[in-house]
Amino acid sequence: MSETTDRPYHHGDLRRALIDTALAMLAASRNWTFTLREVARRTGVSHAAPYKHFHDREELLRELARIGFVRLGRAMTAAMASDGLSTRAKFIAGARACIDFALGDPGLYRLMFSTDADRTADPRLHDAAMETFGILLHLLQEGQRDGSFRPVAISALAAAGWAQVHGLAMLAIDGQLLEEKVGTEPVRAALDVLLDGMCG
Repeated sequence: MSETTDRPYHHGDLRRALIDTALAMLAASRNWTFTLREVARRTGVSHAAPYKHFHDREELLRELARIGFVRLGRAMTAAMASDGLSTRAKFIAGARACIDFALGDPGLYRLMFSTDADRTADPRLHDAAMETFGILLHLLQEGQRDGSFRPVAISALAAAGWAQVHGLAMLAIDGQLLEEKVGTEPVRAALDVLLDGMCG
């Protein structure tokens, strides 16, 4: 059963089926106001069935966010995989992958960075988020070694890079990157300005 199926659950992995249903609902509505009872109904099981796998709705939301960070990490890694790319080009490719991910599944992306996805309450979610953030840290370290990025604290570079990319992603999914405000290629222009500072 795929992660986005909306077929009723009949047998097999109930936990997976509940997650698939919730992911599909999140993608369709772009919000997570649904209840466990609604997830159960759409999965085709009793309203009590989800509680065998999730203590409450918040636990399910944290699992959805964890899946989101895993998917985002894979997308960024794949975009940056070419050995022929410069460090700067890898940064741009990873940033675009992040923004494309947000545009492709805005509800999931918002959930990942929301207070409803409390990382302190779930070590697996925390680890997934940090592993994805580690992709950026590794690239910055690589760039410092080859002279592409300034020899300043990695934490400073990471904060600047992540804030810029996340901000662009949120503006993009909110439809705020309007040509009359930010030109015809706002993402590339913003990333070039950011990298000019990071590589100065």
